[in-house]
Amino acid sequence: MRRREFITLLGGAAAIAMLQPLAARAQQPAMPVIGFLNARSPVDTAHLLPKFHRGLAEYGFVDRHNVLVEFRWAEGQYERLPALAAEIARRPVDIIVAAGGEPAALAAKAATSTIPIVFAIGGDPVKAGLVASYSRPGGNATGINILTRSLEAKRIGLLRELVPRASMIGLLMNPGMPAADSYLADAQEAARSAGLQLMILRAGADQEIDAAFETIARQRVPALAIVADPFFDTRRTKLVALAAQYAVPTMYQFREFVTSGGLMSYGADVPDAYRQIAVYTGRILKGAKPADLPVLQPTKFEFVINLKTAKALGLTFPPGLLAIADEVIE
Repeated sequence: MRRREFITLLGGAAAIAMLQPLAARAQQPAMPVIGFLNARSPVDTAHLLPKFHRGLAEYGFVDRHNVLVEFRWAEGQYERLPALAAEIARRPVDIIVAAGGEPAALAAKAATSTIPIVFAIGGDPVKAGLVASYSRPGGNATGINILTRSLEAKRIGLLRELVPRASMIGLLMNPGMPAADSYLADAQEAARSAGLQLMILRAGADQEIDAAFETIARQRVPALAIVADPFFDTRRTKLVALAAQYAVPTMYQFREFVTSGGLMSYGADVPDAYRQIAVYTGRILKGAKPADLPVLQPTKFEFVINLKTAKALGLTFPPGLLAIADEVIE
């Protein structure tokens, strides 16, 4: 065999050897993609994501190994959600996880009627038009209702016990929340039942939050309840700092506010909710249909108190409140 022919054959064999792994990889199934749409921010949600990844792992899915999670964050700016949801739907993705309340879930639902959606919201998904019923969702969406709206009355009642002599408390709400009017109606009914008047303070931007606390100080409002809202979750540090600055006892929706220095909170176990929506995501990636997966509701709620903050405010918690607290931070 001539030298030139030998080299040519050798080169052809090498080329075939190089192409074989590529061909093998091309035959492998494409890695499924999860579009993760969140109304909150990556900073205030950082402590929740490990639970989400743990839930995926329960069904054998590990990000960047055999599944790809594409994150999109609205950072409390709800007007960004429709474009983000449309971008995810065009990607395309195998499933959309819509977390951070109704704004993200509604944006995802508007973007697609075919891609499966798993949501985490705080209100009734039937009334929101996300599902046909809790037991048989019937469409392309299912998930969990963490009942933040239903717990407004409980929060106001606990705040009433802390300041029993108060005839009025403040209620901070975001008018840009899709369910704002319904939340307000529930809070007003709860206040009437507790014998309280509400001073309604509306804030959908940072400067409006500042103005609301200035009003609280000027009007000497004795206590404040903050309506559950992803927008406020993204401003957790700011809200806790302002409550301390103006020395106003404040009730929050989640324990993360209290661990950040807030006074007290009552709400669902949100980290576990993120695990549960990941479990549903894994089940759907394995072949389950959203229409057949019932909407979940939490069974565990946490009443958390920060005694260090109470001391700074000159407050003493009644023994009855301390007795029913699930966690007391000292």
